[in-house]
Amino acid sequence: MPYYIAKTVSGSFEGVVNEVISRLKSQGFGVLPDIDVQATLKSKIGANMGKYRILGACNPQFAHEALKLENKLGVMLRCNIIVRETSGQKVEVAAIDRVSSMERTGNPALQSTAEEVRRLLAYVIATVGN
Repeated sequence: MPYYIAKTVSGSFEGVVNEVISRLKSQGFGVLPDIDVQATLKSKIGANMGKYRILGACNPQFAHEALKLENKLGVMLRCNIIVRETSGQKVEVAAIDRVSSMERTGNPALQSTAEEVRRLLAYVIATVGN
């Protein structure tokens, strides 16, 4: 089972980032950190790479429900979504598959929450660029 859900679209990098954030908000997610990996790696170690952002999305309702079931789950919270520049002027958007990641907890009570989060994130990914 893949650990992510992904789609490649045409469009400007910043436009896709803004669209992803808007679509996440429409599904009840906020974006807590927004990490510019390209700028960070350039400033910290002088590395050159294409545009790459990590959006740390969180749905407070699902986070609260999951934490009630598994009190150490905070180590895995946030649904990271990446937006990265690819070759040919394309932009890839990928999100973690919450079902795959929650299996690592060994707590079957998290299954339904993980499936709902996966459904919402898959919707966000599927509708970007449409």
